[in-house]
Amino acid sequence: MELIDTHAHLYSKEFDADRSAMIQRAKSAGLSRIYLPNVDAESFVAMLELENQYPGFCFPMMGLHPCSVDRDYKKVLDLHFEQLQKRPFVAIGEIGLDYYWSKEFVTEQQDAFRIQSQWALDLQIPIIIHARESLDDLIQIVSEIKAENNHFSGIFHCFSGNARQAQSIIDLGFYIGIGGVLTYKKSNLGEEIKNLPLESIVLETDAPYLSPVPHRGKRNESAYIYHVAEHLSQLKGISIEEVAGITTQNALRIFGK
Repeated sequence: MELIDTHAHLYSKEFDADRSAMIQRAKSAGLSRIYLPNVDAESFVAMLELENQYPGFCFPMMGLHPCSVDRDYKKVLDLHFEQLQKRPFVAIGEIGLDYYWSKEFVTEQQDAFRIQSQWALDLQIPIIIHARESLDDLIQIVSEIKAENNHFSGIFHCFSGNARQAQSIIDLGFYIGIGGVLTYKKSNLGEEIKNLPLESIVLETDAPYLSPVPHRGKRNESAYIYHVAEHLSQLKGISIEEVAGITTQNALRIFGK
C-alpha cells in the first residue's frame, strides 16, 4: 500500500533529534513521497538539505507563509523569487491568508498571495493554500484568478470548512487536503466531507503539527498519515487500500511527479 504525505514540515527543528529515524518510520508505513512546504527565507537551507539527503522521496516547494508576511513582505518575496530562478520546485507553497493570529497585514497577505499565484501560473505548477479563518476570501480570490487562467490549480491545505465551501473548491478544480483534524472527536469535518468524491481529496499530516488520534497532543510525523487514511476509509465505507490508491494518484496528478 502506497501513501503520500502532501504537506509536512520535516525540516523543522522539532525533528533534529531523530530525523533519520522518523523518515525511516515513514517509509516503513508505506509512504513513497513527502512534499515539503516552505515557510520563509529562514527555512530554505534546512528544507533543501532534507531534499538532498532523501532525493526522490522529499520534494520541496517555494513560498512565503502568510504568517510571515509583514511590512517588508516584498523584499522577502524577492528572496523567494531568487530561489525559483535557481532551480525547479514542485509547487508554490505554502501561501494564503491567515486571519487567526492577526489582521494587521491582511492587505499585504492578499497581495503576497496574488503575486505568488502569478509565479505558479508562469511556471505552470500548483499552489498550496493556507486558509485559516479566511476560506471564503481565498475561494473568491482563487475564483477570480481561475476565471482568467484555466490551468490554475492546487490544494487547499488543512481544509476545515463546510460542505458548501468544499464543493466550491472542487468546482474550481482544486483539491482538498485532509489531515489529523479528521480524527478528532469534536471535529465535524467528517460530516462535511463525507459525500465528497475521493478523487478530489489528498492526504497530509502538516507534521509536526495536528497529530491524529491516537497521537494527538504529541509531535506529528509523516508515518501517522496511516491513521488519517484509516479514518477516511471508515467514513467512506471502503478499504484503506482504495483510499491510499486514489489519494496517491491524486497527489501525483497535482504535482506531476
